[in-house]
Amino acid sequence: MNQLQQRIAEDLAVVPPFADAAAELAEIERRKTFIKNCLRETGLKVLVLGISGGVDSSTAGRLAQLAVEELRAETGDAGYRFIAVRLPHDNQHDEADAQAAMRFVAADEEQTVNIGDAVRGLVDQVAALDPLTPGLRDFVVGNVKARVRMVAQYAIANARFGLVIGTDHAAEAVMGFFTKFGDGACDLAPLTGLVKGQVRALAARLGAPHQLVHKVPTADLEELRPGRPDEEAHGVSYAEIDAFLHGQPVSERAAEIIQRTWANTAHKRALPKAP
Repeated sequence: MNQLQQRIAEDLAVVPPFADAAAELAEIERRKTFIKNCLRETGLKVLVLGISGGVDSSTAGRLAQLAVEELRAETGDAGYRFIAVRLPHDNQHDEADAQAAMRFVAADEEQTVNIGDAVRGLVDQVAALDPLTPGLRDFVVGNVKARVRMVAQYAIANARFGLVIGTDHAAEAVMGFFTKFGDGACDLAPLTGLVKGQVRALAARLGAPHQLVHKVPTADLEELRPGRPDEEAHGVSYAEIDAFLHGQPVSERAAEIIQRTWANTAHKRALPKAP
């Protein structure tokens, strides 16, 4: 492991590879405890998370539901609740996966907020988008979708005096693969430090359907390239990213891409600049 590779892993608090099933179960307990402590420390009782149909939100959602169930059992307070939110943009092409994820998460409450009209209403008012090429415009609007989804989640959380959960983990964080002040905005991020393979392992250990555990990851924000795989956008595979973060050998090409992307996306992981 080179010095930069080691520093990146330390900065992202990367969790070492799981040794066995017992380690996976211990990690699940540690993260449920983290979620419970976040609620206790804030004095709030409600958690909110958007469920996309991918393995990350499915895993975070199931952890959240188990955490509030334990809090209800421990305290006798029925006020502890988890709200799972569907946030489609008009019609979602992988709606079947989203519904499978909702069944797996089994949240106390389910809500749906279709963001299509809100995104179009905002985009129609932004003249700066007019001269853009179709590809660049599509990219910018994709980020608008992510930010509108977070606005919707915070609206629900504000109305219910709750906290918003994020799904960022180490393999996405190192690549800056989230929208700044969009899906990167949250009150707690219970998957922090995990690589993609570890998220999949915890999902499987929690009983997630095979189709969700092994689904090809996609942010699915672009209309011109619907369902574009994350790995195509990264230029490297999640297996290579995971290996890099765990200090394992990767090709020079993969290491160069990961390290360059880490540097280029530093602004996403930093607090706003101040004088």
